[in-house]
Amino acid sequence: MHQIIGIDMPCIDLNVAMSKFPVPDSSEHINQLSWQGGGKVATGMVACARLGATCAMLGCVGDDIFGKFIVADFERHSIDVSSLVIKQGDTTSLSVVLSEAEASSRTILGRGGTTPRYEIADIDADKIRAAKYLFICQADTVVNHAVDIARAAGVKVFIDADGYSQEIMDMLPKIDVFVGSQYFYNKLFSNDKYEENCRAIMAEGPEIVVFTLAEKGCVGVSAGGFFAVPGFAVDVVDTLGAGDVFHGAYLTALLQGRSAKDAARFACATAAIKCTRIGGRAGIPNTAAVDRFLQDGYVDYTELDARVKYYERGLDYV
Repeated sequence: MHQIIGIDMPCIDLNVAMSKFPVPDSSEHINQLSWQGGGKVATGMVACARLGATCAMLGCVGDDIFGKFIVADFERHSIDVSSLVIKQGDTTSLSVVLSEAEASSRTILGRGGTTPRYEIADIDADKIRAAKYLFICQADTVVNHAVDIARAAGVKVFIDADGYSQEIMDMLPKIDVFVGSQYFYNKLFSNDKYEENCRAIMAEGPEIVVFTLAEKGCVGVSAGGFFAVPGFAVDVVDTLGAGDVFHGAYLTALLQGRSAKDAARFACATAAIKCTRIGGRAGIPNTAAVDRFLQDGYVDYTELDARVKYYERGLDYV
């Protein structure tokens, strides 16, 4: 039995870090290059696995080298990919993530793959029924079907509500843990009455509601009341995937028995440490490292730096 089942369309990120972007008809030196897996739930699930949860992925990738890399990276983290569909002859989505140090800016160039979205027939219902949480990030027809399977089996539903949609709003009565982005919050509310607004979402169904506020931390509400957790100051290298990692860390912290507020503090710390290294996954720490950081602010970067080196040549290992 897996604790968490995630549904996503995983992609791959080529992370390129430069001091400054080139102007037309010129060139600039690349400081760091890193191949890492991407996708909201996909990266959140890697965070879950690195923090100690048992996980399985549902979704589709192509059978190209990018798809093979994605599958291999899940397997490196002991994530069950036996129900991940590999589409023969199709390509996997690629994002080239350009980071500029001087302006602290980021530009993403995307190339969609030919891999079709997963279908209801691709859903492994038995895996969902045996899990404790179903981890989703959208509310399309297939995800809705998976959510119905989960709810019928008493499996809780956790959503990474990064991008606003009416479909997600309509799904709120089926959501147990709602973690939304600052963008989602701003689409709904035009004020900073955080407790009132979190409770408005909670009234629609979720037992826990959290909104992330980037470097400011997060706010939320549960049966234990309203809470606000500040962010952590770190030397930021790359914020890519910080929200995805926060979601995975928050869900894992709940599974570890932490309260809604303590889970938020744990997730903020995990996301902060991630931001000290390039890409969405290289900097994800383990639970012991996060707890040590929460205790005294110390981070042992030995494991993280070894992972940075690994991802620099990531495609070599496929």
